[in-house]
Amino acid sequence: METVKLEIDGKKVEAEGGTTVLQAARRAGINIPTLCYDENLKPYGGCRMCLVEIARGTRKRLVASCAYPVEEGLVVTTDTPKIQRLRKLIIELVWPSWTSLAEEYGVTKSRFAPGLGDCNLCGLCVRYCREIAKKNAVYFEGRGVDRHLAVIPGEGKECEACRGCFGLCTGGWIVSAPGRAYDADV
Repeated sequence: METVKLEIDGKKVEAEGGTTVLQAARRAGINIPTLCYDENLKPYGGCRMCLVEIARGTRKRLVASCAYPVEEGLVVTTDTPKIQRLRKLIIELVWPSWTSLAEEYGVTKSRFAPGLGDCNLCGLCVRYCREIAKKNAVYFEGRGVDRHLAVIPGEGKECEACRGCFGLCTGGWIVSAPGRAYDADV
């Protein structure tokens, strides 16, 4: 593959074509926080914690760095006041299920009504189950503010026995689910 040259936070970076902005940044030692990213899964871009600003000429826009491919001459900024505000908002929206970056972003509580409990809707368990375990036992149910994780009826025991996604869960839902989500299967 060809090598692509771009700039990330003022640093000249070379990356292999097909690499994402997040991967190029990490290889260059530039940290971009993520919530729904795992290098073993296909990029999802759902949480938007990895937002960066890209520029080509005078045109600028925000993109999910975990899913956006590098481009020749692309100029990337990973930390602006706008990005800081958006990341803080994301932390508040998933509060209290994901607080590891809360201190860094000055979040001590959420302005929003708690509703997610111990699931931050990152989708890591759903994607692991589909892409790696090939089971499709865990899925998202509902839309918008009513969206939540669920286990397909009859799959609870098999899901609990697999536990492949347990280490990916940043909120704790899938780990604590056997006592709740699988009750119908027991």
